[in-house]
Amino acid sequence: MPHVRSVFLSDIHLGTKACQAERLLDFLREYPADHLYLLGDIVDFWAMKRSLAWRPTHNTVIQKVLRRARHGEQVVFVPGNHDEAVRAYCGTRFGDIRVEKEWVHETADGKRLLLIHGDEFDQVTRYHKWVAVLGDAAYNMLVSINIWLSFVRRCMGITGYWSLAGYAKRKVKTALEFIFDFERNVIRAAAAREMHGVVCGHIHWAAIRDIEGVTYVNCGDWVDSCTGIVEHFDGRLELVTWVEAPLGQDATADLFTEEN
Repeated sequence: MPHVRSVFLSDIHLGTKACQAERLLDFLREYPADHLYLLGDIVDFWAMKRSLAWRPTHNTVIQKVLRRARHGEQVVFVPGNHDEAVRAYCGTRFGDIRVEKEWVHETADGKRLLLIHGDEFDQVTRYHKWVAVLGDAAYNMLVSINIWLSFVRRCMGITGYWSLAGYAKRKVKTALEFIFDFERNVIRAAAAREMHGVVCGHIHWAAIRDIEGVTYVNCGDWVDSCTGIVEHFDGRLELVTWVEAPLGQDATADLFTEEN
């Protein structure tokens, strides 16, 4: 089990049917760390207003995070728009977990990274929340369909993970334009604050890339893509995609890596 310096996660969406808590637990067991950063939409209060889908594994995720904090791991929670109710408590602690509006993390090689959720750079979420809510419902429908597709693929012995929502994003031009605009806006804000990079979530589109001389990192999500970012002890950042195993096998990590 590789011990890493830092783990960055976002968009877990506990409380929804689509939350892939079992895979997240496997990932957390695989990557103990000195720092754990939860960058928003950890609990989905939006979805829980419509219907509650809180499973025992969701409790286990919360307990796992609390246990890591109690055992000395620094845990920082930056709320997102789906758990924005917690923003009223920014600057305080829940047990051993810090709740912050944003955070600055310094990597092992001395780079300063701005940690945010990212919804403040989404014009739809900021100014047309009803459109964002409708879009969220549509996205959840695609993810729900994908759950059944994954079941059928497993029954047919097809290995690997295929994302319907991800496929739709790649094919819809306006969605890609939104993603690229979001990335540019986030990068410019980080550059204006003289940061070396930024780590965020929100758009469910995992990436590590250099944009205009600033490192852009997006954690992805644990609804559709099951991705997280880890920092190694030399400061190297790695994007990990946790892929389900074939039937009868233990879940293993398919390491899709991009280095900063």
